[in-house]
Amino acid sequence: MMQCLLAVCLLLQAQAAAPTVPPEAQAFLQDGIEAEKRHDFDAAIAAFRKAADLAPSSSIVFYHLGGAYMKKGDYAAAIPPLKHAAEMNPDSLPIHQMLGFALLAAGYAADAIPQLEIAHEYGALGIAQLQNGQPTEAVANLQAALAKTPGDPDLLYYLSRAAASLSSQSLDKLLSTFSDSARGHQAKGQTYFGMKLYPEAVKEYQQALALRPDLPGLHLELGQVYAANSAWAKAEEQFRLEAKLQPGNAEAAYRLGEALLQQGKMKEAAEELRRSDSLHPDMPETLYSLGRALTSGEPTAAQQAFESVIALEKETPLAAQAYLALAGIHRKQGKTELAAHEMEEFRRIQSATNTPAPTAP
Repeated sequence: MMQCLLAVCLLLQAQAAAPTVPPEAQAFLQDGIEAEKRHDFDAAIAAFRKAADLAPSSSIVFYHLGGAYMKKGDYAAAIPPLKHAAEMNPDSLPIHQMLGFALLAAGYAADAIPQLEIAHEYGALGIAQLQNGQPTEAVANLQAALAKTPGDPDLLYYLSRAAASLSSQSLDKLLSTFSDSARGHQAKGQTYFGMKLYPEAVKEYQQALALRPDLPGLHLELGQVYAANSAWAKAEEQFRLEAKLQPGNAEAAYRLGEALLQQGKMKEAAEELRRSDSLHPDMPETLYSLGRALTSGEPTAAQQAFESVIALEKETPLAAQAYLALAGIHRKQGKTELAAHEMEEFRRIQSATNTPAPTAP
């Protein structure tokens, strides 16, 4: 992130409004600027210091001195001259902006915040707020910065951290204030599930359902706990309840179809997976499971499903599994050359992705 900030500093030095430098300091100021162009920052600092001695009331001189320290990477040393420049020229947004950058880079996030607020530098402001334990404000400002520069990897990284911190903060409040509510039990269930403590997760979800049996998502999440433990009949029951509660939920239909598939209930599985695909078309995982459900009874439709997976996934492990499934279908149909080609594609992708061989459907 500092590389981006330093690039901004280079622009700011040309934009900073400041009183005219006295003639006796002008030569040293120019020497410093020339040294900076040569990336000789020690020489630049020495020249700017001489200019500062001759022009102690010139904010532009101290601004350049702070900027030279910034470019050298000595952010702590940049702070005093930049603070002095800001005191002399409090209306200069570039000075406040560079001072905010210096304070943030040196670890003084709390002190950087007011400087960056004055400068309306939302990206760095969001980072400072995140480091200062203000995730709500950080998310808002980082989103504002991303609106101006979409796709910035640094901003995306810090936004993800801020969002995670805000989520953790909200979860802590939920558990400390409403621990015995349905949402409190749901949150604890999610935590136990993430830790693979399945019996504990089941208990929490059951308590949540006892309080609010029609709360959307609870049956779906409990079903996933059972599925992770291969308790497919129990998973089917929960997914079916969720699908009844939310008939327009494509994931509920997919999860129900997968549970039925795992139990060998191919016809029912195909019906649910087709319904899921109609609700949310072209989901590769849904199409792959649909192909598996149709392989024995409707091989042509299964082939179409697996071909759709390959078209969507290209070179992924799931595409490799689809090639393997297609090879099995074509081998049964006596299409040996086609099956051999598909096995070659399966092995090629498997080797390229370093994935273990999946079990053929």
